[in-house]
Amino acid sequence: MADRRLSLDHITVTDTTPWLLAEIAAETGCAGICPFLHSMEVLPAMPTYDLVRDAQALRRTRDALTATGVKVDLLYPFTMAGRTNPADFVPALEAGAALGAPLANILCYDRDPNRRTEKLIELAEIAAGFGIALAIEFYPPSQVRTLTQALVEIERTGRADIGITVDLLHIMRGGDIDASMALLAHPGVAIAQLSDGPETIDPLEIEWEAGLQRLLPGRGGFDIPSFIAALDPATPLSVEVPQQQAIDGGATALERAREAVNATRGLIREAGEYNA
Repeated sequence: MADRRLSLDHITVTDTTPWLLAEIAAETGCAGICPFLHSMEVLPAMPTYDLVRDAQALRRTRDALTATGVKVDLLYPFTMAGRTNPADFVPALEAGAALGAPLANILCYDRDPNRRTEKLIELAEIAAGFGIALAIEFYPPSQVRTLTQALVEIERTGRADIGITVDLLHIMRGGDIDASMALLAHPGVAIAQLSDGPETIDPLEIEWEAGLQRLLPGRGGFDIPSFIAALDPATPLSVEVPQQQAIDGGATALERAREAVNATRGLIREAGEYNA
């Protein structure tokens, strides 16, 4: 069996820049990264940077990728709301193309289904010009809340270059667990994201949990081995474990990344992929 491709998600080590993320990924044996192109106010530990507007920061990130051999697997942030103009993402897509990114992660908040589909089609056409495909991340607080809904959204667009980012946390919080687990090998699944958590949580804490504090794989109530085993073996797996409490406790980014990646590898082996 071929090795499961592992990627290090930026929010696992939120307090780093993309160029440091690439170095940490290499240190932990991850083949890819999923970076934010610019810092986000909703992620307070993230240092200030902007790969879209700062040519030096972009060059530094590209140099780190070249030096480490790490590749970009997925780009953030691309949020589609009712007033979003897809053409406004051109500079971000240009920066992503400079990094060799194959996928842009899309969150859909537009409440109008027809407009949402039209804008996804428009953005996909623009992104294709940069060699970048789209991956819709279903997310309970958004307007595309489950894997089933994401597949319907893709079917509405009629495009083969729009896939899905499947986050186990969002499956567990989205209320469509059995149906989602049965669809994990669907060819539309472009990348998977892994973390752990309690079986249930106060709905008011969903956004806090998603962005700031998840549990290390194996420390919660999610059936992670079944999730991994249900994925197509070629689907990349991103380690996405924000650990604000560990940041506050003084753990370094490398320590946090290594613990999350090692925990993930143990569960990959448990799922039957023994060479992880």
